This record gives sequence, C-alpha cells and structure tokens, in this order.
Amino acid sequence: MKKILIGILAFIGAMAVLALLVATLLGVVFSVGKEGVPDVVVLELDLEKGLVEYIPDDPFGAAMLSGAVTVRDVVDGLARGAADDRVVGLIARVGNGRFGLAQIQEIRDAVEAFRESGKPTVAFAETFGEVSPGNGSYYLATAFDRIYLQPSGDIGLNGLMYESPFISGALEKLKVKAQMDQRYEYKNAMNMYTETGYTDPHREAMQALMDSQFGQMVDGIAESRGLASDEVRALFDQGSFLGEAALESRLVDGIAYRDEVFTLVQEEIGLEPEYLYLPVYLERAGRGRGRGKTIALVYAVGAVIRGTSEYEPLSGSFVMGSDSVAAALRSAIDDPRVEAIVMRVDSPGGSYVASDTIWRETIRAREAGKPLVISMGNVAASGGYFVSMSADHVVAQPGTITGSIGVLGGKMNTSAFWERLGITFDEVHTSANTLLYSSGQDYSESEYAIFQAWLDRVYTDFTQRVSQGRGMPIEGVREIAKGRVWSGEDALERDLVDALGGLSTAMELAREAAGIPEEEKVRIKVFPRKKTPLEAFLDKGPSSSREQVFQSIGGVLERLRPAVKAAETLGVLEQHDRTLSMRPLEPVR
Repeated sequence: MKKILIGILAFIGAMAVLALLVATLLGVVFSVGKEGVPDVVVLELDLEKGLVEYIPDDPFGAAMLSGAVTVRDVVDGLARGAADDRVVGLIARVGNGRFGLAQIQEIRDAVEAFRESGKPTVAFAETFGEVSPGNGSYYLATAFDRIYLQPSGDIGLNGLMYESPFISGALEKLKVKAQMDQRYEYKNAMNMYTETGYTDPHREAMQALMDSQFGQMVDGIAESRGLASDEVRALFDQGSFLGEAALESRLVDGIAYRDEVFTLVQEEIGLEPEYLYLPVYLERAGRGRGRGKTIALVYAVGAVIRGTSEYEPLSGSFVMGSDSVAAALRSAIDDPRVEAIVMRVDSPGGSYVASDTIWRETIRAREAGKPLVISMGNVAASGGYFVSMSADHVVAQPGTITGSIGVLGGKMNTSAFWERLGITFDEVHTSANTLLYSSGQDYSESEYAIFQAWLDRVYTDFTQRVSQGRGMPIEGVREIAKGRVWSGEDALERDLVDALGGLSTAMELAREAAGIPEEEKVRIKVFPRKKTPLEAFLDKGPSSSREQVFQSIGGVLERLRPAVKAAETLGVLEQHDRTLSMRPLEPVR
C-alpha cells in the first residue's frame, strides 16, 4: 500500500513538473517578438472598422473578431499614452466606421482627455462616406486637434434618419396573422408586425430620440470646430462637401494624403518618432494600473437570453446569457479582493426571466456591501435597463438609448398560410388552455385573458422594481415608462440614470463608492477571467490551423448575414425570447 501511495505521489509530482515546463515553454513562445515601447512614439489608431465591446473566448467569436479593437482598449490605451513621456502624439484613421452614438462619444471623451496632455492629435480620412452618410465618423473626428481629408474625399454631412420596416402587409399576403399586444403605447417593437407605418406614439418617441442625438452631434461639432450651432445645422442642410468645399466650410483643417499628414505631424514634433498601433502599444506598455484594490469588470452585451453568453456568427451579434453574466457577478461578489463592481451593459433586452436572473445578482452585490456601477454602451433598454436599474450608480453617454420600460408578446397564427400550401394539421389535447401557445389557431377568450394578465403582471413587476431601485414614486415611473425609449441625456433629466459619461466615469464612481482614495492604485479585473495562454493553447492546438478554419467559415457566414437578418425579420428563423426588448436601430452613419 505504501509503495502504491509513493507511486501516486511521484506521478503527481512528475505531472506537476511537466506542467511547469509546458507553461514555461508557452510563456517563451507567447513572448517571442514582444518588444518594448520606443523612446519616441506616435500612436496610430484605425477607426475604419468600428469597435466591439469585448472579444469572447468561444472559438467563432475569437476567430471572427481577431484583430478587432475594443472600446476599453482605446480608452485605456489613450489614458496610458497621455501619461507616458515616450508618447508624443496620436494619429487616427477615420472615415466609414459604423459606430453607435454612445461609442462615438466614449472615444471622443478619451481623445479629448488625451489632448489635455498637450500632445498633438490628428484625424485623417480618405473620405467621410463617399456618396453615403458620414455623420458619425465626422462627429468622432472633430474630437481631434486637426482633421485632414484626402483630396478625392468628401464629407457626407446630411443629418440623421431612423427608418423602420413594417411587414404586416407581407404577413397579410402570406395569410399569417399576428396576435400581439404590449404595455404600453410606446412599446413599439411589435409594430413591425401589426402596422404599416409609425403610430403617433411611435413617431413621437423616435423623433424625440433622434432630435436629442442630433442636437448632441451639432453642439459637439460646433464646440470642436469653433462654429455656432446654427452654422453647423446649416452645414448639415447642405448635405455633401467635396474636397476643397469641406476646407472652405471650416469642416477640415487641410487637404492631404496620408503620407503628407504623417510628414506634417513629424515636422510639428521635430523628432523622428516610431509609430505603434494603439493595441500594440497597450500590450507593450500595460494598462498603467498597479496591484492595488480590485474593481471587477463584468460585460453584459447582446440580446438577453437564458443560458450562456455567445457570439452568433450567422448574425454577427452577441447574446447575453443569464448563466454567464450571473456567474460572473457571483464570482465578483464572492471574491474577497473585489471592492466594487462595474458592469458594462450594451443590450436591447430580451427574455424577462433571464433579465430577472441577472437582476437578482445585482441585488446580491449590494447586499454584500460591494458597490455596483452600471456603464451603459450604445443601448441599455428594456431588459438591458432591467438588469441595470437597481445598481448604486447608473452611467450613460448622452447618446445612449435607454429606458423602454415595458413588455410585449404574442404569437403568429400560421394555419391559413399552411392551408394555402395544401398542408393541414390536426391535434388532440388535454386541458382547457393547452392551445394557448399554438400557432394553429387564434387565442380563445380564456387564453387571451391569460395572455393579458401576463402582460399586466410583467409590466407591474418591471415598474415596481424601477421604483424601488431608482427611489422614485411609482406614479412618476409609470409616467416615463409605457415602453418609451429615451436618450441618455433625456434619461438623466428623468432620473433613469445618475450621470453622463463612459467607462472611466463608472470606474471613478466605483472607486468613490468603495472608499478607495484617489491617490491609491486600483486593479481592474475582468470576470469571468480570460483564458491563460496555456488554456488557449490547449483549446486551439499548437498551430493556427483551427483559427484559420473558423475565419474561413466566418467569411462565408458574413455573406449570409443579410439573408439571415431578413429571415429573422419575417419570422422564418426562430428568435430569442424578446418579451423585454426594443426594436434594433441602425448605427449612426
């Protein structure tokens, strides 16, 4: 027996040594080519492809988003560069990136903070739109000291438009009957299936949201370019500015090609700098935070579903799985080193039950004495607001889309559609309301009463929790709820959020709430933790062949996305539960 025990211990020891050798070898492999930061460096930032909130660990997400830049990387990289004496300037390529307005404002804030260091910031664009809208990218570019436009380029400055599809006519021709209802008149996601155009409340909410966002863009451009707001509105009315016309209108500071811009920057600096892309610089320099008190960062991104968080390659979108986000919050709550939690929410909503699961963990965080601060991204509405409403502090950008406190639901009766194809169904059932969810018939009187009672229960629950979480009288909540969306700017006036800003603002509020002195260093720890190089190595294998396979498949899926989105719109493909959801809006262009 003793010999067997010694043998087991020897085996365990040998395996431990082997694991240490593998880890050391992998550490060497992964560090190959990792150089330091040059003594004189200009940061480069490519914003042509837009940004993502985070890169998931799942194989498809990691492969298809390989090389993508995250919002946090830009914010942290610019903050690190501003304090680094080796960094002497910033050049960014802008032009056609598709951003949500809140993301644009987050990057604008980071660039303006970098400018306070006195280091030059330059934006270069081949074009802002090229016979297409360039509103968002130009608004982003105005955060820089100077803007240069390629001689052949133009600025598509033609204002905002929100356009919504309505397919009730198509459903009628297909003999598909939408039986849906909502709480209340502003909860407009279902209108696509039941209307042929905007209802009055739908139009009112969309117009107010668009006017708020447009006003923010106008005022931001005016302040940055030294123009009056009325002048900027007049420029938007003109539409497009080609080359020299953009210069004459004071929208840009010069007409130049890329190489000429780099020469101008080098002449201004008076040195011969090296150039580093911002993500590379951040990797080499680190995020500049020490090993002090820990603040947890949890990502809650995408449509809310029950289950795990994933990247959906067919649609190119994220889903926020209640299992994943709740587990991340539990880990942060249970970690004795975590002083406060910041949750980044970018979600149009989804499942009521899944939202409730995540909400419960936000309550547990507060009960555990760990301050919770929400940082809203482009959208935190309906279920996205549900998971946010009970935090200690809620931070949104002025352009964030939030609110949508309401519920919708229903079903499609497809029996007539199938009959036209010569397909019929028959059934037997056990109980009075067995066919409540059947797509083969309309609601019966008793089934419709059950459906309406469910809508009332969810709406009452949602509004009561907003009242408790936000410390507002229920009457006041009901006045601003009704399913209506608000910009972050308007939400602040209605006490739906506490402050305007981005991740940096949320982190500072978390620090203050946790009682961490301003001079003390903090450590930001993402939950759940990222896989180590060893775990990634074991998952993907010793070569990049698997990643290449995923990227190849991803290229095919990207070409299928328009068809997939059309099929989802028509209801051909099953969608996630969207009882607490808002209608998706296109990014600002």
